[in-house]
Parts: sequence; structure tokens; C-alpha cells
Amino acid sequence: MAQFWKPGTEKPRLLEDEDGGVIFLSSSYSSSSSGYGYVSIEKQRQRLPVYKYRTAILYLVESHATTIVVGETGSGKTTQIPQFLKEAGWADGGRVIACTQPRRLAVQAVASRVAEEMGVKLGEEVGYTIRFEDISNPDLTRIKFLTDGVLLREMMDDPLLTKYSVIMVDEAHERSISTDIVLGLLKKIQKRRPELRLIISSATIEAKSMSNFFLSSKRRQALEGEELRPGLEPAILSVEGRGFNVQIHYVEDPVRDYVQAAVSTVLLINDKEPPGDILVFLTGQDDIDAAIKLLTEEARSNGKNSSGLIILPLYSGLTRAEQDLIFSPTPKGKRKVVISTNIAETSLTLEGIVYVVDSGFSKQRFYNPISDIENLVVAPISKASARQRAGRAGRLRPGKCYRLYTEEYFLNEMSIQGIPEIQRSNLVSCVIQLKALGIDNILGFDWLASPSPESMIRALEVLYSLGVLDDDAKLTSPVGFQVAEIPLVNKLILFHLRLLFILF
Repeated sequence: MAQFWKPGTEKPRLLEDEDGGVIFLSSSYSSSSSGYGYVSIEKQRQRLPVYKYRTAILYLVESHATTIVVGETGSGKTTQIPQFLKEAGWADGGRVIACTQPRRLAVQAVASRVAEEMGVKLGEEVGYTIRFEDISNPDLTRIKFLTDGVLLREMMDDPLLTKYSVIMVDEAHERSISTDIVLGLLKKIQKRRPELRLIISSATIEAKSMSNFFLSSKRRQALEGEELRPGLEPAILSVEGRGFNVQIHYVEDPVRDYVQAAVSTVLLINDKEPPGDILVFLTGQDDIDAAIKLLTEEARSNGKNSSGLIILPLYSGLTRAEQDLIFSPTPKGKRKVVISTNIAETSLTLEGIVYVVDSGFSKQRFYNPISDIENLVVAPISKASARQRAGRAGRLRPGKCYRLYTEEYFLNEMSIQGIPEIQRSNLVSCVIQLKALGIDNILGFDWLASPSPESMIRALEVLYSLGVLDDDAKLTSPVGFQVAEIPLVNKLILFHLRLLFILF
């Protein structure tokens, strides 16, 4: 009988299935224990498209304060650029190279891969820091991967980030609140630390608008007067991807139930297409659990028609051991089906993926400053996200992407870029973080995309009414500083403060 693993339960071992039923893999087969020798990994590095740009990247970083790298999916920018910098001496003298990622899973996966490529133990020369987990050594770590939020926390203790020589903000196109705050603060830090180098990288970033953001008014005046010092104008470098051609397929008519349609598409691929793993994009854990249940039922009812499927969920709530199952190599004669949220859109490289099923939706946070209500709703993705999802296929050979929406909708109705999180979220936590960092003029802060005035005013009103801000809009003592000290739970603290305010 087919066996299935539910996240949260004890992780399974390798399940042998003589009848060809659905199986799950043990995490002991993770990619981090692939057994490649150093020479083999070095050859893999040299095959990456970014490798031939090594000299150009190092030159631009040396001669420009900010370098914008537009690297297509599969170019190797995330894993290789930090190594190029270390090899060029940017980590000498106790300095550290930082690389931020918007998601914790990406931080862990990339750090593990880079440590493997360098032949070092994770947590020593290469380390990472995420919420509740610090696998790094202040005396040894020279390449450090971390989330944007963790970098913000480090600014609390070291506002100028003096230990870092280069800071690489990767996957900047995701435009989380933390990413936008980090970019604004790094721009300010550069004025105090001209020697600090920034690298902004992504596959779908608007390079020109990002360049204009880092080109301040004084720098523009210098440009016009031809008195600009070398390197003040941001450099832009485009790197092609390594992927094969990906055929795009659309549905003829809009689907009513994208979960059921995704399951049906997976079964169709398994029945009609040659071997190759499948990546399915759904919106959240509920959808993923529902899809796994449907595939389980289909596998049991269809018997041989659904034999050999390895079904794995992927979302941020999984433990590290559970996440490792995703990177396990697929046994011969089997087909892996990874059902994921948009966490797999960027940074994570699942080498065996040949087919992508795109539901066209993701869960996004939307805030109404008038009603002061924030909801997590299922919303359509943008064209940029759709291209990112399609780019997950075709890494090893030509792939296919099955979009569960019509071509007409994609061309005529889908937005080009998603709405930055800063423009659709409650800004209370954001204001507290900036106030704690000494940014008193919140309204005058240099945003990459300005938040709505209504949301900003609402956040200031709420914090003032709760006694977190005083009459001068500064953090109060001790309440304001205590809330700012614990940003991970400040929303919970604010909730209780507001409840007490209402009751009494």
C-alpha cells in the first residue's frame, strides 16, 4: 500500500516499494551529502554563466559603491558572487561578506551549498543567521548568509555595520518590508562609510529604477556638473541564465478549482510525459495538504497509473529535517512531486525539476488603514512571479510550464510587477524598527517605494495612543524601548496593549 508522510510527524526513512507505489525519502539522501569531490564541484562552478563574469563583477565592485546584478535563473549569482569576493580579498583582515535573503529556507540552503563548494564546515568560514538560529562564528565566519530582518537587528547594535566590507542584497525583487527598509538604511550608511560596497541582485529587478534610487540628488548634480568621483554612479551588469528552453502551456478556459486542476495536471504529466520531477505552486499549507490528500486518493484508486510518485510539501513552517527531503535525489524509476508555496520561486534550486504547474495565485498580506484590519488573502501573482516560476523548470534539460490560467489573462490582465509589501501592510512594526534605529523623520525616510500616507499616519496614531511614542513622536521610556527590544513579538505586545487600552 502507498505510504504518505504528514509534516509534523516523525520523518520517515526510505520506504522501499516493490509494487511501485508512492514513497517518501529519508533526509539522509540530501544534496549536502552528494559526495562530490572538490575537483568535481570546481568544474560545476566553472560551468555556471556567472563564472565568466568573475573579473567584471570584481572590477565593478572595486570601482563602484553600488553594483546591480540582473542574473537570470540558474546563473549562479547567489552562490558564486560571495565566493568571488572572498577569493579577491574582501574578507581579509577580519572583514565579513554578508548576503541577505528574504526567506529563512533560502538562507539555510544557500549557506550549506556554499560551504560544500568551499570544502569547509558550515558554521565556521561560511555561516548563517536566521530567527532563533545562529550557525556562525564571530572569529571564523567570513561569508555570512542572513535574512533581511536579522540584518536590521544587527543594525541595532552596530548602526554602520562596521564589520561588513560588502553587503549583497539578493532577490531584491521580492520587496518585503525588511528588504525596503534595509535598502533605505544601506543608502544612508554609504554616506558615512564610502568604503562599504553594496551588491543588489535579482532575476527580475527593475535595474534602472534601483540605480536611480541609489543615485542621490547630490550625485545627480555632480553628474550634471561633470564633477562626479569615480564609482558614485551605480553599475549595472546583466548575466544570462543556464536554463534550457521551457515550453509554456495555458488552459483554454479559466479553472474553477485551481487545487483540483493542479492535481489533475500532475496526474496528466505523470501519465503522458517522460521522466522528470514536478514542482507545483499553490498558495499555502491548507492548499498543499488538500492537494496531497487528493493525490493520495488518486494514487490509491488508479493504482499503476500513479505509481512511482514521491510527494513532498514545501512551505516555511517545515523543520530543517523536513525541508532536507526536498533536496534528496530522486531514485531511478520514480518521479518527485514538490508541492510548494511561492517560497520555491527564487533562490532554491531543485535540480531535477522538469515540469512546473503554476496555479497563478499566492497568499499576500493586505492592510486597510481605515478599518485597521490586516488580512492574508489569496491574490493573483504578477508576470514577474510567473516568469520566475516558469524558470524553475528546464534546469537539466528542456522543460514545460503548465499555467492554470489563460494566455489572454497573462498578456492583458496580469500586472507586470507585484505591489511592494510596504504599500499593503500594517506599518506599526516598521515604524518601531526605524525609531529604534534613530530615524525620527519617518515621513521623510528615503523609501524605494513610498508607503501610503494613510497607513503611516495610522501607525503613528496607534503607537502614540498606546504610549509607545511620546508627543515628539519618539520612543517612550521604558515602554517604547522595551517593545523595540523584542521585535519578534512586538505585534503580540501591541495587541495586548491595545486590548488593555480598550478594556480600561
